[in-house]
Amino acid sequence: MKKPADLRAYLTDATPQLRLEPDKLTIFVENGTIVAGAAGSLSYEYRYTLKLIVLDYSGAPDAMIVPLMAWLKINQIDIFDNPANRQRAIRFNAELLNQETVDLSIEVDLSERVIVSMANTSEKPTEQRYEVTYAAEPPRAGVLESAP
Repeated sequence: MKKPADLRAYLTDATPQLRLEPDKLTIFVENGTIVAGAAGSLSYEYRYTLKLIVLDYSGAPDAMIVPLMAWLKINQIDIFDNPANRQRAIRFNAELLNQETVDLSIEVDLSERVIVSMANTSEKPTEQRYEVTYAAEPPRAGVLESAP
């Protein structure tokens, strides 16, 4: 899974308090499933809830939410395009510790498509090697991609 590490790096870079204290951010992957199709390949999709916990956070909540939304617009666009996902894909809890700090917990439903292809051919299944790549996010519905 690539998205948890990518999101950590993005939020740490984009959030002033996390830039100074990156250890305040903890990330968990919960409720993971692997969805495989009936096609002949071994390709599959990770689906999971990413739980972000920021301890003793003294910044404005928007300083966390805005970068998160910007990252999601690029890396999990279906949250915005699918009306059902919009209602439930991003959740949060906050524990107000005192007048200045909170423990902030954010849960986001993510998915990652993994493409598995043969890297070599062998008569023995135990000697077969595979190449694993992560598929790019699908383009937004109704948006044409610009030519390079």
